[in-house]
Amino acid sequence: MKTHSEETENSLQHDDWFDPEEYDNETPSSGEENQLYEYSRFVADKNQSFLRIDKYLMDRLMNTSRNRIQSAADANCILVNGKAVKSSYRVKPMDVVTIMMSHPRYEVEIIPENIPLDIVYEDNELLVVNKPAGLVVHPGHGNYHGTLVNGLAYYLKDDSHYDPADPRLGLVHRIDKDTSGLLVIAKRPETKTNLGLQFFNKTTQRKYVALVWGIPKEKEGRIEGNIGRDPRDRMKMMVFPDGEQGKTAITHYRIMEKLGYVSFVECRLETGRTHQIRAHMKHIGHPIFNDDRYGGNILLKGLPSSNYKQFIHNCFEICPRQALHAKTLGFKHPVTGKEIFFDSDIPDDMEQLIEKWRSYYRSEK
Repeated sequence: MKTHSEETENSLQHDDWFDPEEYDNETPSSGEENQLYEYSRFVADKNQSFLRIDKYLMDRLMNTSRNRIQSAADANCILVNGKAVKSSYRVKPMDVVTIMMSHPRYEVEIIPENIPLDIVYEDNELLVVNKPAGLVVHPGHGNYHGTLVNGLAYYLKDDSHYDPADPRLGLVHRIDKDTSGLLVIAKRPETKTNLGLQFFNKTTQRKYVALVWGIPKEKEGRIEGNIGRDPRDRMKMMVFPDGEQGKTAITHYRIMEKLGYVSFVECRLETGRTHQIRAHMKHIGHPIFNDDRYGGNILLKGLPSSNYKQFIHNCFEICPRQALHAKTLGFKHPVTGKEIFFDSDIPDDMEQLIEKWRSYYRSEK
């Protein structure tokens, strides 16, 4: 039985990843004619509650259905700790869940593209990039070109050790297309392993800044709530406060400036889940300003007078994306063990947006 991917965790992008007609209900043999390929792998958190595996995977696979997951389980394509399980199996802490298929996963060819990169640090082991808003980090469904990974492939084309198609190299973590800020990229396999463990063990230092709707009641706060895919909209994440679904997620926030109907906040990540800050701030009633996926792109605070509505419209035009920036990043260098720390400037669109709110707030006092 061969594996096609060594990634510990990923998401399938299409709803046709499993075709029931390709399989019967007999366990496939390990012969070449029935060779299986690893499509996706997930490791349950150490505090994972007992949860049916079909519900567990619904929370982690995009654009799929529970019926398709159950069909895959019936065809012995879902394994836990190396053994096929049925959809009624309950996932336990630290279980290793893999999805095996009869054909290799479609891989996107990464074509080097001369994309300008704002590199803030580089050595033989790694580099740190300040990503602008609007740049997708990795090729995927609907975005096969013009990504950060394509730009890295071009920038590192003369590095004989760097293969953009090698999952042991490259991005150690990701940020959303319309979020700006700092990312670390590994140029050597041992570097990615080391940095990956630092992220997993929560020893990295990551702070974001954001403009959010409203004024949180407390100047500082801790948001804790499992994050998983919204069953009604697979492109969104939602908070499951009872802890039965999703993954543990913790965000610490601090109000840096109150600006009337919005607040400028700093968010420190204790965990790093998909859309974590966006989902957590939405959950406590303060979505990020102009975040169209989480409801921040409409007038949420203030009296809807014509002048105020025009002001909000102008704000949206100044910063036409969620007002979120990955400002700082710190970790131990994988080779030297030295603590290194990076801080990036707030991008112009957010600076202009914040200054516009400052002017408005002063005029309304």
